[in-house]
This record gives sequence, structure tokens and C-alpha cells, in this order.
Amino acid sequence: MHVNGKVALVTGAAQGIGRAIAEALLHKGAKVALVDCNLEVGMKCKAALDEQFEPQKTLFIQCDVADQEQLRDTFRKTVDHFGKLDILVNNAGVNNEKNWEKMLQINLVSVISGTYLGMDYMSKQNGGEGGVIINMASLAGLIAAAQQPVYCASKHGIVGFTRSVAMAADLMKCGVRMNAICPGYVNTAILKTIEKEENMGQYIHYTDHIKDMMKCYGILDPSVIANSLITLIEDDTLNGAIMKITATTGIRFQECSEIPHVEKAQ
Repeated sequence: MHVNGKVALVTGAAQGIGRAIAEALLHKGAKVALVDCNLEVGMKCKAALDEQFEPQKTLFIQCDVADQEQLRDTFRKTVDHFGKLDILVNNAGVNNEKNWEKMLQINLVSVISGTYLGMDYMSKQNGGEGGVIINMASLAGLIAAAQQPVYCASKHGIVGFTRSVAMAADLMKCGVRMNAICPGYVNTAILKTIEKEENMGQYIHYTDHIKDMMKCYGILDPSVIANSLITLIEDDTLNGAIMKITATTGIRFQECSEIPHVEKAQ
């Protein structure tokens, strides 16, 4: 899919990886709905992007992705404003082992809900033109981390869900592709949360282990993730792909075993 002329919705778009993704999409000629729960940061992001691009290229929508009604309304507003939806990036995410129920709602449940909403709008079965959905997972979705067990669970869930729903979309011939990105450590505000008890809870005493992992994998700039996402959108052969990105090993695709096709007994 060529990005130029397409309409994208990006959650968690006001800063960090989300903002880098929005900028990359805009540079490619897309229109972008900037979705974020933080009104002040979101409006500043919108204003800054308006200085680089035409103001009509973006729309800011304040939304708590954990709120199902707000999330549904966000998709409706995007399509009402831009006329369609072609690209969805489920990027919003947090690190909070102390309030792990809320973290699961944001990191995993909202990704599942967003994916289904995106499919509803883009599916050729519903009169849509097809599209691409990119779910932001993490290296923590592929490996274990004793200091962040629920965060790992949420990101493992994204990987499994993305691969499975990509297969389902293919079977349904709905014209929507799904892929996931698993970045290592990225230079964003979420890195600072590992030193806060309000985020780490009982695991606050083990943050040195996380810092050691940072040294091992390196720290990425958000722009690397954004540019890689463009590749996943534009390569029509990729569906159910899991892209791993770290500063030390670069970009690789995770090899996943496929479920064998079993014929029904006659």
C-alpha cells in the first residue's frame, strides 16, 4: 500500500514513538488522526505538526483508549472528518506493574478493540477498501523479564493476537493486513518509569537488571521505529509479520512456527 493520500489513525500519537510515526506518515503524504489521552500534550503536538505540514492534514482527538465508548467515538470522528480509514497504528501503551489491571486494559484490550474497530471500517466485506493495521508490541513480547511480568504478558498477547487475527483476516478475504513491531528499548518517557515505585510496585528494587538489559540491547531513537513501520505498511506481502528492532542487532523478523493444516477425517 502506498501511504500517499491515505488516512491513518495513530493512538498514543502526541509524543515518543507515536509522534515519530505520525511525522513519518505525514512526510509520506498521509492524513493523520492524532489520538492521545493528554489534551495539553496533544494540542502542542498538533500545533507543532501544523508548522511543518498543512493544518488540514491532521486531526487531534483526546481519547482514553481503555474507555471502549471513547475509542469507538474516536474511530467515528476520524472517518467523519477524513471520509475514510486506511491505516491504523495501535501504539498507545504504558508500563505500570503496580496498577497492572489498567495496564492490561491499555496495552492489550485496547489493541484488540482497536483492531476490530479498524477491521469494521476497512474490511471489504463491509464496503471498505481494505487497509493495514500495525500493533505496537515490544521485545518484551518475545522474551521474559522478571521485573515486568504483566507488561510482558500484555506484549506477548499483542504478538499472539496479531498473528492469529492476521490469519483470520486472510481467511475472511477482508483486504486488511495486520503486522506487529517488537522494539527493544526506545528513548521515550516510558524508560523513566522503571525508576518510579508508582509504576514498578514490588519490582522497584530490581530495576538495575532492566538497566543491564538496556546496555545489552542499546537504546533506539523513535524515528527508527517509525521508518520501519512505513516498510510494514508499504510491503503488501507482509501479513502476520513480527518485526524485531534493537539498536545492537538492527531489524529482523521473528520466525514463528505455523499451525499445520489438518484435513477433516472423511
